[in-house]
Amino acid sequence: QVQLVESGGGLVQAGGSLRLSCAASGRTFSSSNVGWFRQAPGKERELVAGTFWSGRITYADSVKGRFTISRDNAKNTVYLQMNSLKPEDTAVYYCGISDSTGKYDFWGQGTQVTVSS
Repeated sequence: QVQLVESGGGLVQAGGSLRLSCAASGRTFSSSNVGWFRQAPGKERELVAGTFWSGRITYADSVKGRFTISRDNAKNTVYLQMNSLKPEDTAVYYCGISDSTGKYDFWGQGTQVTVSS
């Protein structure tokens, strides 16, 4: 049974920083793509940052230079360091993991990030 448990969300002022963590179990983490998604009210869920099992990393244009994704395969954990936060970064952030084909198929419960202006 796959489980993803996110932590680290909260309320921060614009320009501040937060670090999200996601602990995974029930799937071979090191051979999975893992990433962070977010969904703001009234908007679709979008991929913020992803790390492939090969080591390749991708970011949404809106967060490049501000967010950093990293993974620790020994701890089955993926992190998202978010700096220079903006009010438009306010959303529920979800950790996602891929199946054996590389397609994301499971997400955690989410953690709220709120950036005040």
